[in-house]
Amino acid sequence: MAATGLLMLIDDITTLLDDIALMAKTAARQSTGMADDVVTMTKLATQKTAGVLGDDLALNAEQVSGVQSDRELAVVWAVAKGSLINKVILVPAALLISVFLPWAIVPLLMVGGAFLCYEGVEKIVHSWQKMQAKRAGKVAVQAAAPAAAATPQSLQALEKSKVSGAVRTDFILSAEIIAIALGTVSSEPLIEQAAVLSLVALLVTVVVYGIVALIVRLDDVGLALMARTSAAAKALGRGILQATPWLMRTLSIVGTAAMFLVGGSLLVHGMPFIEHPLEAALAAMAGWPAAGLWRFVLPQLVHVAVGALVGCVVLAVVNAVQRMRGKGAAAAH
Repeated sequence: MAATGLLMLIDDITTLLDDIALMAKTAARQSTGMADDVVTMTKLATQKTAGVLGDDLALNAEQVSGVQSDRELAVVWAVAKGSLINKVILVPAALLISVFLPWAIVPLLMVGGAFLCYEGVEKIVHSWQKMQAKRAGKVAVQAAAPAAAATPQSLQALEKSKVSGAVRTDFILSAEIIAIALGTVSSEPLIEQAAVLSLVALLVTVVVYGIVALIVRLDDVGLALMARTSAAAKALGRGILQATPWLMRTLSIVGTAAMFLVGGSLLVHGMPFIEHPLEAALAAMAGWPAAGLWRFVLPQLVHVAVGALVGCVVLAVVNAVQRMRGKGAAAAH
């Protein structure tokens, strides 16, 4: 009797183990299938964010330039860490908003777009003021100051300002990247959405800041090539050294334009009275000569125009508020 009971127990355990093995195989197949789906969706989401990635690269390369050469990589690393923190905040926030407040995504992106356009206009105004100062001869007074006036404290403050400004800009660009990636997987289960957004966030950060680090250290690459014995290497090194200042100036211009392109596109997406006529105009261009070119150029022009206009309005409001605060502080004293 006891032997029969023992045999039945062993048989039950064997059956249970078979069931567990079968469920494990099924779960493994499902996990493999889900992993394949996540990789495929991540690739698609990354492709859809390619345009913003170009703007992100140009903006960040321009933002971190201008610091001491021996601190450039440290600044890039600091901004990259800030970018990762941004994405650690943005990915869960995007998932929560998409579940509970999907209507808030567009307004939040519009606020970010307005901020980008404001920074773009402010940068142009600042550059114009510097040019006016040069023409007025005020630069001569500044040039008379000794170069040693740049104290470690002032250099540290400049570096801190560069990092904080780049991280703020990265937050808005990362928000758009995450929003675009979320749009490609919005119909998928939440766990797959989270996996895709996390992978996109990590890939974007590594790629963008890896290339930024390479760009800001191009001069070192040129010097290293010039130290070689090969005439070809020396010529390539000289070419890199001569091209680097032009590349940085170009990135500065492209970075400023990207503020209006990205910011303007975010704003237009939330303005149906502009977006719908624009879509109708693009559809009407289907039979035009060079229709593809026109359909690419027109949206960019509209985005830049809207971004510049909104940026000017925001700058005027900010300046007015600052003046009112200044008058209030003077009256209080």
